[in-house]
Amino acid sequence: MNQEEVFEKLLETLKKDLAFYSEMIKEVSRDLIREGFTKYPVFVAHQHEVKLGEQILNGPELARDFSINATTLEELIEKRLILMERKTEFLNSYKNPVTHMCVLLITVGGAHFIYVPYKLKVQENEPS
Repeated sequence: MNQEEVFEKLLETLKKDLAFYSEMIKEVSRDLIREGFTKYPVFVAHQHEVKLGEQILNGPELARDFSINATTLEELIEKRLILMERKTEFLNSYKNPVTHMCVLLITVGGAHFIYVPYKLKVQENEPS
């Protein structure tokens, strides 16, 4: 399996976890914005320990592959993960936090921003 195939497989796994986490992440995003912490919440998806933001969902405890930390654009700038001169570029690509989660996927091979729409919660008795 080449590097691109490995990354695609990771993305598929992450998308399943994000569908499971969607409502919880949306609630945290709303809280961060409503309480004035940020206008730009970012959720860090990782499979190893990461010292960025605050863990809100522990993957292994929830029988998932990825854990999720909540952080902000401001922390990413403070830690120089986004350079000040790239802030405008980031803001131009940032999607509406009411409809999409901004996810920073951190892997052994690097880090990537992805935007994922929040999913509607599927009823237990509904066919999928």
